[in-house]
Amino acid sequence: MCNMEVMCIRSFGRYTRPKCNLILLIILQLGLHTVEGVWPLPQSFTSSTERYPLNPNAFYFGYGRQSAAQQDCPVLDAAFKRYFSLIFPDYTSGYGVLRFSGDKPFTVEVRVDHADCESYPNENSSERYNLSVSAGQASLNAETVWGALRGLETFSQLVYQDDFGTYFVNKTEIDDFPRFQFRGILLDTSRHYLPVQAILKTLDAMAYSKFNVFHWHIVDDPSFPYQSRTFPDLSSKGAFHPMTHIYTQSDVRRVISHARLWGIRVLPEFDSPGHTQSWGKGQSDLLTPCYRGSTPSGTFGPVNPVLPSTYQFMARLFKEVSSVFPDSYIHLGGDEVDFSCWKSNPDVRAFMQKMGFGGDFTKLEAFYMEKIVNITSALNKTSIVWQDVFDYHERIPKDTVLHIWKGTPASYKEELSRMTKAGMRVLLAAPWYINHIAYGQDWRNYYTVQPLNFSGTEEQKKLVIGGEVCMWGEYVDATNLTPRLWPRASAAAERLWSDEKQTSSVDEAFPRLQDFRCKLVRRGIRAEPLHVGHCKHEYQGV
Repeated sequence: MCNMEVMCIRSFGRYTRPKCNLILLIILQLGLHTVEGVWPLPQSFTSSTERYPLNPNAFYFGYGRQSAAQQDCPVLDAAFKRYFSLIFPDYTSGYGVLRFSGDKPFTVEVRVDHADCESYPNENSSERYNLSVSAGQASLNAETVWGALRGLETFSQLVYQDDFGTYFVNKTEIDDFPRFQFRGILLDTSRHYLPVQAILKTLDAMAYSKFNVFHWHIVDDPSFPYQSRTFPDLSSKGAFHPMTHIYTQSDVRRVISHARLWGIRVLPEFDSPGHTQSWGKGQSDLLTPCYRGSTPSGTFGPVNPVLPSTYQFMARLFKEVSSVFPDSYIHLGGDEVDFSCWKSNPDVRAFMQKMGFGGDFTKLEAFYMEKIVNITSALNKTSIVWQDVFDYHERIPKDTVLHIWKGTPASYKEELSRMTKAGMRVLLAAPWYINHIAYGQDWRNYYTVQPLNFSGTEEQKKLVIGGEVCMWGEYVDATNLTPRLWPRASAAAERLWSDEKQTSSVDEAFPRLQDFRCKLVRRGIRAEPLHVGHCKHEYQGV
């Protein structure tokens, strides 16, 4: 008689053997869990029912002998520590809170081709990896440490627990790489200030969904929280509060450093000439004085494009920004410029006539944006601008990236065709304005976006470098940022990472996303529910 049967008879008295066997069957079925899958879905993924128990006391990360990176690689050493805790959330150092069956060692061996341990991820960084899980070992091979990070995330999602608390991983083969190179999340820290801790937590969650760009829309009309070394009055007069609602140079370095360890680029945006009301509080003569008739009204409009001092200021500011943010890209904005103040100003109108612009104020914006793009080009930065800049026929360098934010699917598809036909690279954000909320499962809308479903050649479609989820801050601060963002943003993450044909079914995606949402919750991310249901491990509070 097996121990389980003895336990059954002891526990349930004079049950007949068939009844006891039924109870045993229920117990065994409770214990037989497998993982729902990986989010986002890998390009090639085969898994079998053969599974291996994992004991945290005999689980190791290591570097392969042929790996270009070895011990003391800061990116991977830090990742090994992080992922041990994520893989074994019930384990505490020294003593396990659960009893672990078996003590066979299991090693995750990592091998990378390039030892880019001290560098930052960039637009050309490979994130390809392959992962092979077998008895006693997982082999993770990648071209770069950034690909290894993506593979570690995938491995962490393959590990699951049965109802008795034992950890398992199944025999698995994965070959994976992202469909698009740019997979971003925009946070707006001007309309509401987001504490640094909220940004760091978002970076963690981004890595769990394999996002790789944090677009930091750091300043805008309402406030200027970036504390500039060169122009300290910008934040001391333009932030909501000069001490508590600012990002110091140390804060910015902390965000960039944290992002790097997750393989995430930090893309700063300093939007102009519109969206700059807060700038004017700390920099006199920067904004255009508006007129009522022949007298100043006391209000101000966009940046004043007719003064040489404007471009001297911008050159100094962007020189600083370029030294603070290591990424080779910088976002210059250029959207939603209200021309009414420019039209009211006699000096601006006189400049228009002198330049031969007539009454076409889009030419004035073009003049301004071309000068700003030239400033950043001289600093060896590639510019990203909102689509308005292209729509106004502005002369910008061919390597400038255009960012689509407006319109219905029909109109943004038309814009994709026009922009790529002109040979420009494009980012798509229009369908992923996730700050817009609706009752029900709106993640389905984000999931079914087809970024390349527009009229154009294969060469045109290669110019779409990726997409971005935007979380604008009118109604969002640290109290509701996380549940509003997750897991809805993860729907876009799979669209940007995974093969479109393999992920065309929303209904097939639903159980995987539900399972992934529960993983996020267990990792301390306050991801909102997708629908009726429960997680085995519910959120335990802040």
